[in-house]
Amino acid sequence: MLSQIQRFGGAMFTPVLLFPFAGMIVGIAIMLQNPMFMGEGLTRPDSHFFQIVKIIEEGGWAVFRNMPLIFAVGLPLGLAKHAHGRACLAVLISFLTWNYFINAMGTVWGDFFNVNFANEPVAGSGLAMVAGIKTLDTSIIGAIFISGIVTAIHNRFYDKQLPVFLGIFQGTSFVVIVAFFLMLPCAWLTLLCWPKVQVSIQSLQTFLSGAGALGVWIYTFLERILIPTGLHHFVYGPFVFGPAVVEGGLQPYWVQHLNEFSNSTLPLKELFPAGGFSMHGNSKVFGAPGVALAIYFTAAPQNRTKVAGLLIPATLTAILVGITEPLEFTFLFIAPFLFVIHSLLAATMTAVMYMAGVVGMFGGGMLNEFLPLNWIPMFHNHATEMFIQIGIGLTFTAIWFVVFRALILKFNLKTPGREESEIKLYSKADYQASRGKTTASQPTSISGLAAGFLQALGGAENIESVNNCATRLRITLVDIARTQSDDIFKALGAHGVVRRGNAIQVIVGLHVPQVRDQMESLMKTPLPNEPTTMTEAVS
Repeated sequence: MLSQIQRFGGAMFTPVLLFPFAGMIVGIAIMLQNPMFMGEGLTRPDSHFFQIVKIIEEGGWAVFRNMPLIFAVGLPLGLAKHAHGRACLAVLISFLTWNYFINAMGTVWGDFFNVNFANEPVAGSGLAMVAGIKTLDTSIIGAIFISGIVTAIHNRFYDKQLPVFLGIFQGTSFVVIVAFFLMLPCAWLTLLCWPKVQVSIQSLQTFLSGAGALGVWIYTFLERILIPTGLHHFVYGPFVFGPAVVEGGLQPYWVQHLNEFSNSTLPLKELFPAGGFSMHGNSKVFGAPGVALAIYFTAAPQNRTKVAGLLIPATLTAILVGITEPLEFTFLFIAPFLFVIHSLLAATMTAVMYMAGVVGMFGGGMLNEFLPLNWIPMFHNHATEMFIQIGIGLTFTAIWFVVFRALILKFNLKTPGREESEIKLYSKADYQASRGKTTASQPTSISGLAAGFLQALGGAENIESVNNCATRLRITLVDIARTQSDDIFKALGAHGVVRRGNAIQVIVGLHVPQVRDQMESLMKTPLPNEPTTMTEAVS
């Protein structure tokens, strides 16, 4: 069950990756329409500059205004076992069918369900427009639910052989047919249950808002501590993109009101009180440097140049784009308790910032959220909050450094460059040298990585399903005993391995989607020669 939940969480990352660019486009466009930045002349509605920027802004809204549709169509890319494109088509048709059924049932039997479909689909009405259909506002939750059901139908029935005279209904058509009849009870149950869920969500919003800094602390701690399991997507998803604290999700709400908040002189915490639940990116920007400095200064002096070569790219990745796994997994596998300390510090820093009046959209890194969606547009009227945030952040950077350095020295943890420990954690040359093997050039191409990982996993016949998130391959195996050791994966170029039952996660890096695509291609056309030993596979 945990493996399936992790797989679902990884699939959610596919549509999530579309939001940073869309957020940057909308944020920059709104900023360019602000008279404080561009002057009165350029921001007049009748100026060509204003009109062009407005057109660009509308294009950026495409992602935010169609989030349920995007999540519905995007999830099969990670959940479908085969024919991913056809699975997306089946989900699209079925998701629209489900919404049409909800519209029809709500219009005809609205009194029974206590839903008034004559109301306008505005905020607070419980209704929404999805692909031109007036339906219940189930946000991304309904999309995820329907997408999961239809993808499961696709995995079960896509290859089913029908009699020859029914051959026209095979494949995607058969999946859609089965889903069509299943969407009827799904629509009925949605109308029956979702209004009650909406009441529960409102209660959750009230509770979290009332919990203040404690609620922010718990949320941030869970978002960090669950990263090794891959379940952190289920923590931030309903908050950032769903209705957990703000209808429509925190990120769309913030972007929509960016101009209003920028021009207001009221405190941001008063304007956006739910903004404490979108600040988990502060640990990426301020925590990563502290961790990296601790590892660097505890390394042997003669090794520090090489250690810096390992840490600088990983730290910059965390700071600039908010991807922390390359750095966090550097110490997670050496000393897991350090990751607990890391999560506690992240939660505490965010709670302190929130108590000091700092809120905003700080879920990513400097380039995709801190600068375009916060610091640049808010500087004129909210510079004080920014300086407070930076001051608290740098203070916690020092705390991270002191705490991690003390723990590494006290427990003599073998972080990179520590005396006899490996300077490059996952060096193939060191791995082979330690076994008396001659070294060879490591396969750096995507196809080489995919082929090596495939053999280390026990071959295509040992793989049930392949998925990925931002940096990890997530694989369900037939028999995990047929896989090679973690050292083999690291020698091939992985940053680490997580095993649980018959599920395995291989931490690859930001190029993991390309590695997954190559691996799936190799699984369809197996290598002609059988591998003899993994020494040959990594050489």
